[in-house]
Amino acid sequence: MALKIRPLDDAAAPAWDAFVRAEPSATFFHLSAWARVIQKSFGHPTPYAMAEQDGAVVGVLPLARMKTFLFGEVLASTLFCVYGGPVGTPEAVAALTLHAIALQKKFGAPALEFRRIASVDEGFLGREPLYFTFRKPIKITGDVTKDQEANIPRKQRAEVRKGFKKGLSSVSNSDVGTLHRVYAESVRNLGSPVFPKKYFQALVDAFPAEHDVTTVLHEGNAVASVLNFHFRQEVLPYYGGGTFAARGLAANEVMYFEVMRRAGTERGAQKFDFGRSKLGTGAFAFKKNFGFEPEELHYCYRLADGAKIPENNPNNPKYRAFIALWKKLPLPVANLLGPPLVRGLG
Repeated sequence: MALKIRPLDDAAAPAWDAFVRAEPSATFFHLSAWARVIQKSFGHPTPYAMAEQDGAVVGVLPLARMKTFLFGEVLASTLFCVYGGPVGTPEAVAALTLHAIALQKKFGAPALEFRRIASVDEGFLGREPLYFTFRKPIKITGDVTKDQEANIPRKQRAEVRKGFKKGLSSVSNSDVGTLHRVYAESVRNLGSPVFPKKYFQALVDAFPAEHDVTTVLHEGNAVASVLNFHFRQEVLPYYGGGTFAARGLAANEVMYFEVMRRAGTERGAQKFDFGRSKLGTGAFAFKKNFGFEPEELHYCYRLADGAKIPENNPNNPKYRAFIALWKKLPLPVANLLGPPLVRGLG
């Protein structure tokens, strides 16, 4: 039977997700719930598409369309996610790619973006190295000392021990309020707009069994917090940060060790995905110093005539003045102004 391309709907979501969980090239960011999260949190259309053959799902394409006055328009696989692009059989991937190109022409989108890990898709343009991911196997035994030695470099182990000596402890729950409060302070200090709290709540609601919020406490106060995703014996700390006090307490080092430890002992995790960072940033250096080797991500593009690869990232020189100004905003002001802006920075 011929291959058929159809849109994702509620009835097809279980089959979509079953395919994703079984397909080696698929990632956590290919799960269908992301479509609802992106629509509900940011109002962006999500024309997710799937390929079927003989009644079975043989490929999926998560896709979202972002169009804003400040940051322009892009059709991406997929927004607010670090990995994407069509996955499935070669025939399904080819058909879904043609489907995405047809949608790009229909919408008049200047750019179609696939957020690939390993390589640039045929017929697409690559970009200069910018985004890198950091992934490695972890081995957690339950012995804290041995687990630190096996998974963290010597200098960072010393920071973790220092943090514990200062009285740091961790909890794991679904406390979105604490997460957002800590995260908001962290990104303001970096000069970035904050996501709305409802986005974090939508993620927790969408992935009830595949998330946790790990928070580090000092004298009962939250000093660092991170939202983690769990998929195929892998943990992905995704949205996290620390307060001004976190650095002096080594709270971030303690937090990420605790994410490793808890994921290994409580969920059987065997791999740690530290997520995407931009070349030349503090986050890039932090992850490398934590014992992770950078792996270039091959985001690739199909551009309309006259269009350029989108550069909506902090490394773009035109945003330097904005970042410097944002760092000086009072936190309540940054929290008010941030969510309308960040919907265009997917």
